[in-house]
Amino acid sequence: QVQLVESGGGLVQAGGSLRLSCVASGRTFSNYNMAWFRQAAGKEREYVAAIHRNGVITYYADSVKGRFTVSRANAKNTVYLQMNSLKPEDTAVYYCAARNSDDSPYEYWGQGTQVTVSS
Repeated sequence: QVQLVESGGGLVQAGGSLRLSCVASGRTFSNYNMAWFRQAAGKEREYVAAIHRNGVITYYADSVKGRFTVSRANAKNTVYLQMNSLKPEDTAVYYCAARNSDDSPYEYWGQGTQVTVSS
């Protein structure tokens, strides 16, 4: 089992920045590919960004490319999501997720952290 705990959400004005953190425990963090998802009220959960276990390969949804940066610190069992130039449409609950393969569904999820961007 892997336990994931997100933090760093909050209320920010449009154009501002936030950094989300997700701390993992329970298994060897460096074995897991990590991702961030988000779910806005009344909408389905959507993929935001991912980072390979090697810490080098990253992926981004088109909607956040150039504004968000995903990174990880394996020594701290932590994955980050740096969010810049935030827009009201980025408002959502943000979740981190983990999987120990390159193509299986994400099997471990955090409880989420709320991000609200005011216009």
